[in-house]
Amino acid sequence: MRPLTEEETRAVFEKLHKFLGKNIRHLVDRKDENYVTRLQRNRVLYVRETIMRRATNVARDKLAHMGQCLGKFTHSGKFHLTIGCLDTLATHAKYKVWLKPSAEMSFLYGNNILKSALGRITEFTPAHTGVLVLSMSDIPLGFGVSGKSTAECRTADPSAIVVYHQADVGEYLRSEEDL
Repeated sequence: MRPLTEEETRAVFEKLHKFLGKNIRHLVDRKDENYVTRLQRNRVLYVRETIMRRATNVARDKLAHMGQCLGKFTHSGKFHLTIGCLDTLATHAKYKVWLKPSAEMSFLYGNNILKSALGRITEFTPAHTGVLVLSMSDIPLGFGVSGKSTAECRTADPSAIVVYHQADVGEYLRSEEDL
């Protein structure tokens, strides 16, 4: 486990900025305790500094995981958010999309969100930005990238894609052997 390099840190925070906007400062400047980001086996972990210091006493091959997994780096060096960061996104996300109950299962199976499945959307959501996907009862289901802005959604065809799927809570079941 090691600290992130400057390029890795930039890639992580640029991706998080797409979803959190200016709320990213809540991750960096926490009043309760210091949190750090660390890299372990291409996975970026967000962990309390006190726990990270205690983990140095554990052998590297024996330490499976600690803290919250924000995402992972691919072999080509790109950073992808994983479903492990859903709690962080749910508390600080700037743009949100609510799904109708009839469309929740479709999203949880890994499909994109159509306009006909849209219950509500945050006002002034721009196109091609990160959005948190919630059920109508405010349960976080996953996240994706908006395909259309709020104004474009009002006039869009019911079969138009509004949000492109990136990750959802059903991912734990679909990729059980990989985890």
